[in-house]
Amino acid sequence: MLTKDRLNDAEAHLRALDQRHNLHPWTHFESHEKEGAMVVASGKGCHLTDANGKTYLDAVGGMWCTNIGLGREEMADAIADQVRELAYSSTFVDMTNGPTALLAQKIASLTPGDLNHMQFTTGGSTAVDTAYRLVGFYNHCLGRPEKTHVIARDQAYHGSTFVTMSIGNKASDKVEEFQYLRDGIHHISAPHYYRAEDGVSEAEFTDQLIAEFESKIAEIGADKVGAFFAEPIQASGGVLVPPKGYLKRMYDVCQKHDILFVADEVVTAFGRLGHFFAIEAEFGIIPDIITSAKGLSSGYLPMGAMIYSDRIHDVISKGDEHRWFASGFTYSGHPVCCAAALKNIEIMERENLLQNAAEVGTYFEEQLHTLNDLEIVGNVRGKKLMMCVENVKDKTTKELLPDELNIGKRISNAAEAMGLLVRPIGHLNVMSPPLTLTREDVDFLVKTLRAAIEQVTGELKAEGHL
Repeated sequence: MLTKDRLNDAEAHLRALDQRHNLHPWTHFESHEKEGAMVVASGKGCHLTDANGKTYLDAVGGMWCTNIGLGREEMADAIADQVRELAYSSTFVDMTNGPTALLAQKIASLTPGDLNHMQFTTGGSTAVDTAYRLVGFYNHCLGRPEKTHVIARDQAYHGSTFVTMSIGNKASDKVEEFQYLRDGIHHISAPHYYRAEDGVSEAEFTDQLIAEFESKIAEIGADKVGAFFAEPIQASGGVLVPPKGYLKRMYDVCQKHDILFVADEVVTAFGRLGHFFAIEAEFGIIPDIITSAKGLSSGYLPMGAMIYSDRIHDVISKGDEHRWFASGFTYSGHPVCCAAALKNIEIMERENLLQNAAEVGTYFEEQLHTLNDLEIVGNVRGKKLMMCVENVKDKTTKELLPDELNIGKRISNAAEAMGLLVRPIGHLNVMSPPLTLTREDVDFLVKTLRAAIEQVTGELKAEGHL
């Protein structure tokens, strides 16, 4: 049996190796050099255990993705069985395999409307990247090669490939050391009502957003705008829940100008809001394209899907016998990933996890709103198992604390010491726990987060920041 000292030594060794060799996504060089990273050793259900043996409630859900929870034996068995049967087979051109065909059929049975076709990808970024390419391909097939411009929102996150990072528009992600695609990609305001001008009603704010969209289309030319990209709820941009009716009105504008509506459901699909797909169930829209990943395999293996309508397929698949859709990936339709996704969906259905997400998610929403009485909590927002706390210096003016205080990280560090993982994004703390979350988990989460915020508030006062 490993002693505590030996556990600490093993953790330190792994952390040092990681510091020396591993360039993390979104590495902050100074803190990585100074502190390194938490070494996670194991996971079960909603909990993670680090290499020192400390266990945490993972309210982050990995990266919005561990929907069915970690450590499921039947997932391991399904993956192992498929590896033994067929570990890999290309799906390029004229080859397929059983899990790929079965998963395509299963997803088609769950999607809204006529979204019956898909290309499997390696994750969410590549799904959105593929959707972007499909928009141009589709319009070219219609004899409209200029209709390739796309419109997205400020504070959007659509992935980390060159194109998808360009479509997204989070200021903190657009670092000066990287280049981004500027031509043909346009941005309009995020539907962030908490940050709307004082005295503007939600209905008036929505009218402004719709008018801005119409104005942007007119500026570019409707004959050049191919698609509007939108997360139903903007996730890492701050869990921005749109005003009532906003998305439906944006969809109607798209319909009027023959613009494809791309619903980026990489986060919201497969249960986070209590539905396999949220765009129709929550917002009443049947889009032209849906992108998905994360909950599709609950993070057990990398997997994504770009799903599109019969209408689009009829256009791109007919009219030119020499036409090729020259886009895809070595691991598109990977049989092991597809087998994992099939088992993941089976578990969701058998265990009624969508219903649990809806019921416990509603309780989570209600309980998290009790934090509104705290001095630095300016806004609690989100839906079900997709929530956010926005921390401010002044609740009345909504003034933010200085960036250098790194308030979200200070709170997440305090919560981590108490056995809770929440995600810091600037002045925010974001949560997206597994669909298996219980009411008892919610009670621990909210109580612990309250204690962490109160602790940090006391520290800020002692330091003279409040």
